[in-house]
Amino acid sequence: MQRQWDLLCLSLLLLSSVSAESEDPEVEVENFDQSSEDTNTETGRSSMEVVYKTPEPIGEVYFIETFDDAILSGWILSQTKKEDTDENIAKYDGRWEIEPLKENMVPGDRGLVLKSVAKHHAISTMLTKPFIFDSTPLIVQYEVNFQDGIDCGGAYVKLLSKSDDLDLEYFYDKTSYTIMFGPDKCGEDYKLHFIFRHKHPKTGNYEEKHAKRPDVDLKKMYTDRKTHLYTLVLKPDNTFEVLIDQAVVSKGNLLEDMIPPVNPPKEIEDPNDKKPEDWDERAKIPDPDAVKPDDWNEDEPPKIEDPDAVKPEGWLDNEPENIPDPNAEKPEDWDEEMDGVWEAPQIPNPKCEDAPGCGVWVRPMMNNPNYKGKWKPPMIENPNYQGIWSPQKIPNPDYFEDAHPFQMTTVDAMGLELWSMTSNIYFDNFIICSDKEVADRWAADGWGFKKMIASANEPGMFSQLVTAAEERPWLWIIYILTLALPIGMGILFCWPSKKMDDDIDYKKTDLAKPITKGELEQEISEKDEIKKTNENIDEGGGEDDDYEEENDTAERSQEEEDKSHSEEDEMREADESTGSVDGPAKSVRKRRVRKD
Repeated sequence: MQRQWDLLCLSLLLLSSVSAESEDPEVEVENFDQSSEDTNTETGRSSMEVVYKTPEPIGEVYFIETFDDAILSGWILSQTKKEDTDENIAKYDGRWEIEPLKENMVPGDRGLVLKSVAKHHAISTMLTKPFIFDSTPLIVQYEVNFQDGIDCGGAYVKLLSKSDDLDLEYFYDKTSYTIMFGPDKCGEDYKLHFIFRHKHPKTGNYEEKHAKRPDVDLKKMYTDRKTHLYTLVLKPDNTFEVLIDQAVVSKGNLLEDMIPPVNPPKEIEDPNDKKPEDWDERAKIPDPDAVKPDDWNEDEPPKIEDPDAVKPEGWLDNEPENIPDPNAEKPEDWDEEMDGVWEAPQIPNPKCEDAPGCGVWVRPMMNNPNYKGKWKPPMIENPNYQGIWSPQKIPNPDYFEDAHPFQMTTVDAMGLELWSMTSNIYFDNFIICSDKEVADRWAADGWGFKKMIASANEPGMFSQLVTAAEERPWLWIIYILTLALPIGMGILFCWPSKKMDDDIDYKKTDLAKPITKGELEQEISEKDEIKKTNENIDEGGGEDDDYEEENDTAERSQEEEDKSHSEEDEMREADESTGSVDGPAKSVRKRRVRKD
């Protein structure tokens, strides 16, 4: 039976291992019915046969662009130069191309790609119709893919302010904009900009207001080489939301969460106020009544030679710590007139390796117990302390209160003005609208489709585990333990230890055996005969044994009396248990051990 259980457990283990191999996503199953034409699929093409359709808006929009027609219709390249920059890189001559994605390509889908490295790029286009900040929300949304990662560069978009002198051929870094939004990175500083330019109602000057940094880690969006969706939602009630891949990463209020604040403080420090000359800001001062103690010696050094130190035995006073290398040779091209007298390089003295030290022995230094340093009077509370001085407050002459910062300058155009040290930054599916549902539907048809293709082309679980272990070798230990634990448990339960029959020692005397009354009487008579025989032998002894015989006779008399009582008890118990002369006795037979 045990052998059958062992075979069953072994079969289950083999079956589970075969099932695990068949479920491995890395195992490739060849479809022999597939035509040979499918084996010549273009490199980078999606592994799924999909039908891509250019997204179309389902509602009112102010601007859309998919680049799927492969032409830059309406887009204008800047022809100007960046000011206050080296002449060699000042020109906006960075190259743009319309291309499909390098990885997880969707047939028919294209995007705008920044191609140049270490150059300024500027390209812009007019909106289908201007966006006026009145009672409708503003939604800006587009896709970015850092196909080669990113070292230093941006992928943000600028919504250009409407003005009579707006000329897109001269679009550059100082062109007036209303909102700047999107990712930016340099070094290890990962940013997601949301900046708007606020007009001072009194002076008419514009000031940039920056949203607080998101609390989430943005590094993955710059390094995973996937297409990410960036969305800005700005509402007439002055609230805003910033989303990445349709998940909110930052939100706030234009009146409360911008740096610097939209509205200035009501009071400011008086710029003409000056601190009085007798103003005392010292919280503590030296005690003027303190006196240096007479025994204070400022001349004691902080360190002295240890007077108890003793030179170690075996110290080589006459041996230098370093000696010229005896194996060194002067180079053949050494010119003493040009290079000077050649000297062999110094090496540690081999004689000092086994000695406690070489050279002149010097006592080690120790802290001077008598050192006190320069005496200073103790510090006490300053009775004339007046606190830290600050200028008095006066009403802010430039104070204003703008309760509706959402009402910004009208947007008339959109542009990308970027510098990058990495190429192949991919932009796609721009949309500016007022309805979040329109933006979500646009995202589903564009970014959502790309995400589905990318997910289908991702490597299986096994490949991901191997890749992770290559970056973190310690993961192999976890993998091995994870696999070994269930196998070990299976072996433990399928092959339990079993008890052998030989380990159990049965004793025949442990079993109860029935006895009849006749057998009991026969056994008693045999005992009597043996007793009489022993008595006859004892009576045949010599006279020298009289004393011993008397003692033996007394002992035997006592034994006979005890046996007689015992035999009577046994007979009585046998009668009570059997109830008949010939019936079997149910009680266990009792034996009396002979003393001799």
